[in-house]
Amino acid sequence: MWLPKPRTTYLLLFICIVGLMSYGLYSQYVNGLEPCPLCMTQRFFYCLMGVLALLAWLQHPKVWGNRVYAGLISLSGVGGIASAGRQVWLQHLPAEQVPACGPSLSYMFDVLPWQQTLQALLTGDGNCAEVVWQWWGLSMGEWSLLWFIALTGVAVWQGWRKVF
Repeated sequence: MWLPKPRTTYLLLFICIVGLMSYGLYSQYVNGLEPCPLCMTQRFFYCLMGVLALLAWLQHPKVWGNRVYAGLISLSGVGGIASAGRQVWLQHLPAEQVPACGPSLSYMFDVLPWQQTLQALLTGDGNCAEVVWQWWGLSMGEWSLLWFIALTGVAVWQGWRKVF
């Protein structure tokens, strides 16, 4: 069975994440979908995974370096899974249990202390429970969760495979 070399896998991870981020930015600036706090948190984890994958591709590490990069990418992916999972959970709550909607992120960054803004980014609010986009019956949060699971799975596999 043919498998891509570790360096190629890192490049493919990076390209995939660039594609996902590009679509997220397209949805925001062309389609007018404003990202909620959890969406912004997911973007952070995507970017972190992408930067680490790019660094691993550029450095072309050996066995232990490969495991370190794969571990860091996996940890970033777990953060993304947690934030996307929280968004999916909020989207499936009954209407009476959805938290109240908060102010926009730009307002929070301008007015609120950074601790409150960080809390909103990590826990979300009622805006995160709103489903404004679907494809094949899945919301953007659900697609993001699936992508994080897949990318994290590739990173875990990358860390445990034999490097030659």
